[in-house]
Amino acid sequence: MRASARRFRVARGYRRLLVPLDASPESLQAFEMACRLAADRRASVIALTVIEVPPSLPLDAHMADDEEEARRLLERAGVTGDAYGVRVVQTLVRARDAGTAIVEAASSGRVELIVIGARRTQLDVSPKRIAPDAILRVLHGARCRVMVVASSEAEQAA
Repeated sequence: MRASARRFRVARGYRRLLVPLDASPESLQAFEMACRLAADRRASVIALTVIEVPPSLPLDAHMADDEEEARRLLERAGVTGDAYGVRVVQTLVRARDAGTAIVEAASSGRVELIVIGARRTQLDVSPKRIAPDAILRVLHGARCRVMVVASSEAEQAA
């Protein structure tokens, strides 16, 4: 790709955003942030829920509770997207590792921005603690931009 074409692509922004959803408030906060960004750019948002299947089970194992929770999250994402006037693509994936599944979904969906939620304390790196594996896999493996929407413990209490 020529430099001028690349600059144009970067300058015009993004058309597809991906948000991994789980039941955490940080994840939902990241989704709202993505909807605001998408509304400004007339972009679409992929709401991705990953059901992590333990290695001892087949990938198509019956996990009714997890599937029901995932569907509820995706429905909530659809309602939130409608409120912002944003097209939301609801996607449910079964995988062994959430981080790897997020990176693969972003690559296959030609996503230009991944918006992921995390507690600020989860991101503090020290000799005794590291950031969660899924977030690290996304940060290291994504071929697109990644925005981490972090909230502090004080924001969680409010």
